[in-house]
Amino acid sequence: MADHPVDEKLPPLKMATTGLQHVAAMYAGVVAPPLIVGAAIGLSATELTFLTGACLFTAGLATFLQTLGIWKIGARLPFVNGVTFAGVAPMTAVVASTDDKSDALPIIFGAVIVAGLLGFFAAPFFSKAIRFFPPVVTGTVITLIGISLLPVAFGWAQGPSPEADDFGSATNLGLAAITLVIVLLLRRFTTGFVKQIAVLLGLVVGTLIAIPFGVTDFGPVADADVVGFPTPFHFGAPQFQIAAIVSMCVVMVVSMTESTADMLALGEIVDRPADEKTIAAGLRADTLGSAISPVFNGFMCSAFAQNIGLVAMTKIRSRYVVAVGGGFLVLMGLCPMAASLIAVVPRPVLGGAGVVLFGSVAASGIQTLVRASLDKDNNVLIVAVSLAVGIIPIAAPEFYHSFPENAKIILDSGISTGCVAAVVLNLLFNHIGGRSREAEDVTHPMEAGEEITEASRERGHAVTPGTT
Repeated sequence: MADHPVDEKLPPLKMATTGLQHVAAMYAGVVAPPLIVGAAIGLSATELTFLTGACLFTAGLATFLQTLGIWKIGARLPFVNGVTFAGVAPMTAVVASTDDKSDALPIIFGAVIVAGLLGFFAAPFFSKAIRFFPPVVTGTVITLIGISLLPVAFGWAQGPSPEADDFGSATNLGLAAITLVIVLLLRRFTTGFVKQIAVLLGLVVGTLIAIPFGVTDFGPVADADVVGFPTPFHFGAPQFQIAAIVSMCVVMVVSMTESTADMLALGEIVDRPADEKTIAAGLRADTLGSAISPVFNGFMCSAFAQNIGLVAMTKIRSRYVVAVGGGFLVLMGLCPMAASLIAVVPRPVLGGAGVVLFGSVAASGIQTLVRASLDKDNNVLIVAVSLAVGIIPIAAPEFYHSFPENAKIILDSGISTGCVAAVVLNLLFNHIGGRSREAEDVTHPMEAGEEITEASRERGHAVTPGTT
């Protein structure tokens, strides 16, 4: 019997190029949190480079756990793991509340270790929530993942920093558009291997085109060391403070919710639906990776949703390809100069490719919703309200500004709030009250209401519209 595409081992060159493509797609997401936190602490350029390399190294280790797996750890799906952006706000809050900034990272690392270990033991219980994720829920969540990621691509397209004079300039937007067009043309007019690495080729060509415009910066390559190792507890032994631990545990719950949704999404895309056992194993990999990460000076790890879009677009479903990508991440952590090569890719070029990647995730969600019986008004309402709730942080970023900081960690994650809304509404409309209402032939919410007559009241139900 032939191996499932998820377990397929591709030729070495194809494994390497497609694995590198995964790294290129998620690199900016991995390095952004350490850059933000490190800048808040006031780390020197050398220490900031060290912290960034450590996060790349630990992302590679977590990816190995997720894709290759050991024992009951790892979903064994083509998942890339890296630093979760959900932890940035509480980590910067820890920095702000710490008088001696040299203690900030040890406090953060201690909190991440505790949250990771607690999450590891909670994984099998958390995974039982899978029965609350029918297509109407998973389709909504997958769509939200794509929609939530698109603003990231739009931000990249404008430039690396909102404070820069050229942020949103015609040059930056033009480079993003050119990269997008290149990827689309490669996908339309090429076949086979070239078509599958269209995103990587688009990034390379886009970077070369950007050179004459002065957008490409080769400074990081010149300044980077050839070899470097993330020495365990380089910034000091972990410290354990209750407030920091509580806030990182909240982040862990958010991260596990998003990872569950991501696993369900990827399972649909690769045609290996994630069951309870798979989700428990995947959550163990996430949480154990997070617990180990601070030992090597990294932050909390989680599955990267943007790489789901790459899998959906390229149709390359092999988990070994992503494991190779994890190998590249480890090498980058050990060789800062290699890591800096990916950093050369201008942010607008990444933004152009990101439109395709993240849009593909949303499209996959819509495909799942097709199977969700949207001719039933209860399911239409579930999707409508859940999407609305999930889009709030995108459409109105200050919507929850008056809420406590710990509450905003959850509320500002549209994926998490939309997921919770979809699960709760699905229970309310399709389960609570005896039999499932999903089988009922009910009226579409945008159609005219039912005519209620005295006779129908006596029978205890409404007459179908158009009848008397």
